[in-house]
Amino acid sequence: MTENAHSTSEHRVSLLYVGTSGWAYPIWKPGFYPKDVSAKNFLKSYATRLNAVEVNYTFRRLLSEQAAQSWMADVGRGFKFVVKANYYITHVRRLKNVVESLERFLPTLEPLRKRKQLGPVLFQLPPNFKADVPLLRDFLAQLPRGMKYAVEFRHESWFSDATYRALTRRNVALCVAETESITTPEERTAKFIYFRFRRPSYKPAERRTLADRVERCVADGLETYAFFKHEEDPRSPLNAVELLKAVRKKLAG
Repeated sequence: MTENAHSTSEHRVSLLYVGTSGWAYPIWKPGFYPKDVSAKNFLKSYATRLNAVEVNYTFRRLLSEQAAQSWMADVGRGFKFVVKANYYITHVRRLKNVVESLERFLPTLEPLRKRKQLGPVLFQLPPNFKADVPLLRDFLAQLPRGMKYAVEFRHESWFSDATYRALTRRNVALCVAETESITTPEERTAKFIYFRFRRPSYKPAERRTLADRVERCVADGLETYAFFKHEEDPRSPLNAVELLKAVRKKLAG
């Protein structure tokens, strides 16, 4: 491999962030966490094998600076925390009249942003929230520049060109989520892409397909985030480790 090709490969690898939704699961021992690791060291152990995590903590609570500093102390500099936006914005206010809510929530992420360890902020909408593109445009216009955002729509009425145009205009990612009930089209609306693999299980051939999809995005120069759903066993972190290794290998090749 030439020096140029090696440099390109390293750059592409640096665009890839893979993990799971949360990390504080004792049931992942001993399949993922060693049996002798204490709960307070779960994140430290997690970060030796994966380089991003989706934080559900912020869905119900505001992040304290102490918690943010503690998390960052447990991981390497290249690790990213992707945070779910507070439910009051998405589920109570349903994106309406949220200026004050955003002003309360977003500044709490500043410690992560300053250290360049903040990934996208995920706004996950309720399943019964039907498409209202003018409302979406108004909401997106209120988001401060300088941060990454993604929106997960869980009602199929949102999957339209009008939605994609609104997101693209603000460089906000369409969260490409796969669940048992709905699959989001893989539309690229930002300079990064965000996958949520939420099905209960993936067969080996399906996991290889996921790796191919992720690798294509990274190869095209998109910063790429991919997360597996937490399950009541170690499958999700092990699937994430497998995907991270598989894509890195493809990129290196």
